[in-house]
Amino acid sequence: MPLEKTKLKQQPTGSHPSPQSGGDPIVLSPGTRFGRYKIHSSVGAGGMGEVYRARDTRLGREVAIKVLSSQLSCDRDRLDRFEREARAASALNHPNIVTIYELGQVGSTHYIAMELVEGQTLRQMLASGSIPMHKVIQIAALVADGLAKAHEAGIVHRDLKPENLMGLSGRVRQDPRLWLG
Repeated sequence: MPLEKTKLKQQPTGSHPSPQSGGDPIVLSPGTRFGRYKIHSSVGAGGMGEVYRARDTRLGREVAIKVLSSQLSCDRDRLDRFEREARAASALNHPNIVTIYELGQVGSTHYIAMELVEGQTLRQMLASGSIPMHKVIQIAALVADGLAKAHEAGIVHRDLKPENLMGLSGRVRQDPRLWLG
Protein backbone atom coordinates (compact mmCIF):
# COMPACT_ATOMS: atom_id res chain seq x y z
CA MET A 1 0.00 0.00 0.00
CA PRO A 2 1.53 3.40 -0.91
CA LEU A 3 2.32 5.88 1.83
CA GLU A 4 -0.22 8.63 2.31
CA LYS A 5 0.49 11.93 4.04
CA THR A 6 -2.08 12.68 6.71
CA LYS A 7 -3.48 16.21 6.77
CA LEU A 8 -2.97 18.12 10.00
CA LYS A 9 -5.98 19.90 11.48
CA GLN A 10 -5.83 22.06 14.57
CA GLN A 11 -7.73 20.94 17.66
CA PRO A 12 -7.91 22.93 20.87
CA THR A 13 -5.53 21.92 23.64
CA GLY A 14 -7.16 19.37 25.89
CA SER A 15 -9.72 18.29 23.29
CA HIS A 16 -10.41 14.62 22.68
CA PRO A 17 -10.26 13.12 19.19
CA SER A 18 -13.29 11.96 17.34
CA PRO A 19 -13.66 10.41 13.90
CA GLN A 20 -13.90 12.98 11.15
CA SER A 21 -16.79 12.77 8.73
CA GLY A 22 -16.22 11.24 5.32
CA GLY A 23 -13.42 8.93 6.43
CA ASP A 24 -10.91 11.76 7.01
CA PRO A 25 -7.90 10.79 9.10
CA ILE A 26 -7.92 11.20 12.87
CA VAL A 27 -5.66 14.15 13.66
CA LEU A 28 -4.19 14.83 17.07
CA SER A 29 -2.55 18.22 17.54
CA PRO A 30 0.16 19.02 20.10
CA GLY A 31 -1.30 19.31 23.60
CA THR A 32 -4.26 17.04 22.83
CA ARG A 33 -5.12 14.47 25.51
CA PHE A 34 -5.68 11.03 24.01
CA GLY A 35 -6.74 8.70 26.80
CA ARG A 36 -3.83 8.68 29.26
CA TYR A 37 -1.45 10.12 26.66
CA LYS A 38 -0.59 13.76 25.92
CA ILE A 39 0.32 14.30 22.26
CA HIS A 40 3.56 16.19 21.59
CA SER A 41 3.96 15.98 17.81
CA SER A 42 3.35 14.00 14.66
CA VAL A 43 6.21 11.60 13.82
CA GLY A 44 4.96 10.39 10.45
CA ALA A 45 2.12 8.89 8.46
CA GLY A 46 1.62 5.78 6.42
CA GLY A 47 -1.06 3.78 4.72
CA MET A 48 -2.70 2.65 7.98
CA GLY A 49 -2.67 5.90 9.93
CA GLU A 50 -0.42 8.34 11.74
CA VAL A 51 2.26 7.96 14.41
CA TYR A 52 2.63 10.53 17.18
CA ARG A 53 5.18 11.26 19.86
CA ALA A 54 3.33 11.38 23.18
CA ARG A 55 3.79 11.23 26.94
CA ASP A 56 2.20 8.48 28.97
CA THR A 57 0.86 10.59 31.87
CA ARG A 58 0.35 7.55 34.09
CA LEU A 59 3.85 6.07 33.76
CA GLY A 60 5.69 9.31 32.96
CA ARG A 61 7.46 8.07 29.83
CA GLU A 62 7.69 9.13 26.20
CA VAL A 63 5.97 6.77 23.74
CA ALA A 64 4.98 6.49 20.11
CA ILE A 65 1.25 6.20 19.46
CA LYS A 66 0.15 4.68 16.16
CA VAL A 67 -3.44 5.69 15.42
CA LEU A 68 -5.42 3.70 12.89
CA SER A 69 -7.19 6.00 10.43
CA SER A 70 -10.95 6.37 10.90
CA GLN A 71 -11.52 4.99 7.40
CA LEU A 72 -9.61 1.79 8.21
CA SER A 73 -11.20 1.53 11.66
CA CYS A 74 -14.51 1.00 9.89
CA ASP A 75 -13.06 -1.88 7.84
CA ARG A 76 -13.30 -5.02 10.00
CA ASP A 77 -10.57 -6.85 8.04
CA ARG A 78 -8.12 -3.94 8.40
CA LEU A 79 -8.94 -3.51 12.08
CA ASP A 80 -8.39 -7.24 12.66
CA ARG A 81 -5.04 -7.02 10.82
CA PHE A 82 -3.99 -4.00 12.92
CA GLU A 83 -4.79 -5.91 16.11
CA ARG A 84 -3.07 -9.12 14.93
CA GLU A 85 0.07 -7.18 14.08
CA ALA A 86 0.11 -5.54 17.52
CA ARG A 87 -0.40 -8.86 19.31
CA ALA A 88 2.28 -10.59 17.24
CA ALA A 89 4.83 -7.80 17.79
CA SER A 90 4.01 -7.64 21.52
CA ALA A 91 4.92 -11.31 21.87
CA LEU A 92 8.48 -10.58 20.73
CA ASN A 93 11.21 -9.52 23.13
CA HIS A 94 14.38 -8.59 21.30
CA PRO A 95 16.72 -5.56 21.41
CA ASN A 96 16.21 -4.94 17.67
CA ILE A 97 12.40 -5.04 17.73
CA VAL A 98 10.28 -2.19 19.09
CA THR A 99 8.44 -2.98 22.33
CA ILE A 100 4.63 -2.76 22.24
CA TYR A 101 3.13 -1.32 25.43
CA GLU A 102 -0.59 -1.31 24.69
CA LEU A 103 -3.27 -2.02 22.12
CA GLY A 104 -6.19 0.25 22.90
CA GLN A 105 -9.13 2.33 21.88
CA VAL A 106 -10.21 5.86 22.79
CA GLY A 107 -13.82 6.34 21.68
CA SER A 108 -13.89 4.82 18.21
CA THR A 109 -10.18 5.46 17.60
CA HIS A 110 -7.91 2.39 17.72
CA TYR A 111 -4.22 2.73 18.57
CA ILE A 112 -0.99 0.98 19.49
CA ALA A 113 1.27 2.52 22.15
CA MET A 114 4.88 1.49 21.69
CA GLU A 115 8.44 2.30 22.57
CA LEU A 116 9.56 5.63 21.15
CA VAL A 117 12.74 5.12 19.15
CA GLU A 118 14.91 8.21 18.73
CA GLY A 119 17.22 8.66 15.78
CA GLN A 120 17.22 8.53 12.03
CA THR A 121 15.63 5.99 9.76
CA LEU A 122 17.95 4.05 7.52
CA ARG A 123 16.46 6.07 4.61
CA GLN A 124 17.57 9.30 6.30
CA MET A 125 21.04 7.86 6.88
CA LEU A 126 21.27 6.91 3.20
CA ALA A 127 20.17 10.40 2.13
CA SER A 128 23.08 11.87 4.10
CA GLY A 129 25.59 10.10 1.89
CA SER A 130 27.27 6.76 1.60
CA ILE A 131 27.51 4.53 4.65
CA PRO A 132 30.90 2.91 5.37
CA MET A 133 30.98 -0.82 4.63
CA HIS A 134 31.62 -1.79 8.27
CA LYS A 135 28.45 0.12 9.27
CA VAL A 136 26.43 -1.50 6.45
CA ILE A 137 27.51 -4.93 7.67
CA GLN A 138 26.63 -4.01 11.27
CA ILE A 139 23.17 -2.77 10.26
CA ALA A 140 22.53 -5.86 8.11
CA ALA A 141 23.52 -8.15 10.98
CA LEU A 142 21.23 -6.33 13.43
CA VAL A 143 18.30 -6.46 11.01
CA ALA A 144 18.91 -10.15 10.31
CA ASP A 145 19.07 -10.87 14.04
CA GLY A 146 15.71 -9.16 14.64
CA LEU A 147 14.13 -10.90 11.67
CA ALA A 148 15.43 -14.28 12.83
CA LYS A 149 13.74 -13.75 16.22
CA ALA A 150 10.48 -12.88 14.48
CA HIS A 151 10.73 -15.87 12.14
CA GLU A 152 11.33 -18.20 15.10
CA ALA A 153 7.95 -17.00 16.41
CA GLY A 154 6.30 -17.58 13.01
CA ILE A 155 6.08 -13.86 12.19
CA VAL A 156 6.99 -12.57 8.73
CA HIS A 157 7.76 -8.89 8.11
CA ARG A 158 5.80 -7.85 5.03
CA ASP A 159 7.36 -4.47 4.29
CA LEU A 160 11.04 -4.37 5.14
CA LYS A 161 12.47 -1.10 3.80
CA PRO A 162 14.81 1.67 4.96
CA GLU A 163 11.94 3.87 6.17
CA ASN A 164 10.93 1.17 8.63
CA LEU A 165 14.30 0.82 10.35
CA MET A 166 15.40 3.23 13.08
CA GLY A 167 18.87 3.63 14.55
CA LEU A 168 19.34 3.79 18.32
CA SER A 169 22.70 3.64 20.12
CA GLY A 170 24.21 1.31 17.54
CA ARG A 171 21.08 -0.85 17.40
CA VAL A 172 18.50 -0.96 14.64
CA ARG A 173 14.87 -1.22 15.68
CA GLN A 174 12.23 -2.60 13.36
CA ASP A 175 8.90 -0.85 13.27
CA PRO A 176 6.09 -3.21 14.38
CA ARG A 177 3.42 -1.55 12.30
CA LEU A 178 4.53 -3.80 9.47
CA TRP A 179 4.69 -7.10 11.35
CA LEU A 180 2.02 -9.58 10.41
CA GLY A 181 0.96 -12.25 12.90
